Amino acid sequence: ICVIAHVTARKMATLHRHEEEKFFVNYEGRKESVPSIHDPPVKELSVVVPSYNEEDRLPLMMDEALDYLEKRQKRDASFTYEVIVVNDGSKDQTEKVAMKYCKKYGSDKVRVLSLVKNRGKGGAVRMGVFSCRGRKILMADADGATKFADIEKVEEGLKNLQPWPNQLAISCGSRAHLEKDSIAKRSYFRTLLMYGFHFLVWFLCVREIRDTQCGFKLLTREAALRTFSTLHIERW
Repeated sequence: ICVIAHVTARKMATLHRHEEEKFFVNYEGRKESVPSIHDPPVKELSVVVPSYNEEDRLPLMMDEALDYLEKRQKRDASFTYEVIVVNDGSKDQTEKVAMKYCKKYGSDKVRVLSLVKNRGKGGAVRMGVFSCRGRKILMADADGATKFADIEKVEEGLKNLQPWPNQLAISCGSRAHLEKDSIAKRSYFRTLLMYGFHFLVWFLCVREIRDTQCGFKLLTREAALRTFSTLHIERW
């Protein structure tokens, strides 16, 4: 297995931005330069939402997320956030849908980063992460598979990891406790595929994490920089 992994492994994917990807369009329709993860953070939280052809599901997720974030900010004036929707070369109206939220909440809170061509989820998340301004960075799927309020659980997990060595820490969400409910809604074939995939991940990769595919992950800024700087595969 190690030999196969070594032979088939690719060099680390370089972060290449097309000229159009160096800017985002603000709520007034003007172009602004995209910030860098290498800059000092100015927000408490950045939420990165990779989106490919998500015009139907994105509104539900954004409504839930922004409702939570706005209420939290009203309770705690020191809490600041941004949501970065990464339009991963969508062929539908994903960009237009996301821009409605930018115009409603302002481009300081909601930004739309449109990629020239589809990179895959890994590439989209990476581009979003490298354009963040937050001290902590949350990955969240556009389909709203995880309740956004559950961010408090991954925040608690991150807090429990303190002290963070070199400010490096990652807290991963999990839906393993919902597995029985999800099985009831799946066909036997999909259930078989799910268990087969889980076995391969357990056997070949990690055995301590029951749900490696949950798209709800919270990282410190330093951990995000270290993790996504060493990304080999963009299309996962």
